[in-house]
Amino acid sequence: MSQKVLLTSKEVHIILHRLACQLIENHLDFSNTILIGLQPRGKFLAERIKQILESEYQVSDIQLGFLDITFFRDDFRRGEKPLEANKTQIDFLVEDKKVVFIDDVLYTGRSINAALTAIQSFGRPSEVELLTLIDRRFSRHLPIQPDYRGRQVDAINNEKVLVKWFENDGEDAVYLITK
Repeated sequence: MSQKVLLTSKEVHIILHRLACQLIENHLDFSNTILIGLQPRGKFLAERIKQILESEYQVSDIQLGFLDITFFRDDFRRGEKPLEANKTQIDFLVEDKKVVFIDDVLYTGRSINAALTAIQSFGRPSEVELLTLIDRRFSRHLPIQPDYRGRQVDAINNEKVLVKWFENDGEDAVYLITK
C-alpha cells in the first residue's frame, strides 16, 4: 500500500478560504442560507467553513446543522458489516431556505442522493447546493456535480482519497492511497 500527498496543510488552508469566499459571493449575508455537514466526515469541513466565515469575514448568525444519511442510502442493507449511524443535528426548519450540503469527498454521488432524500424531513429547501473539498470526477454513478469544489482528483477505482482533519486525525492533509 502506498500513499501520495494530494494536499498539504497549507494547501488545505488556502482552499478552505477560497471556498468560504465563493460562498460569500453567492450568499452575501447568509440570512436565508443553511450549511449542512454530511456525517461523519463532512462535519469537520462544515465546522471549518463556518469558523472561517465568522472569524475572518465577520459573517454572523450562520445556521449549521449535521445530517446523518446512513439509513437513506440505497446500499445500506448490502454491506456485510453492521452500519453505525451518526447523529443528525438540525434544530431549524429548512423550508424555503438555501441549503448548502458540505462533504469532504464527492465520489459516486450516492451520499448526496441520500442527503437529498433525508433533508426532506426538515422541510423543502428553495435551493440545494453542494460544496466538497475533493471531487473524484471520473467515479460518478449519478449525475451529481459540486457547485463549489476544492480540488478535482482523477483517481481510479482501486485508489482511495483520504482526508485528514486536525480535529480528528491530528493533521490537515489529503492523501491518495493505492492498495
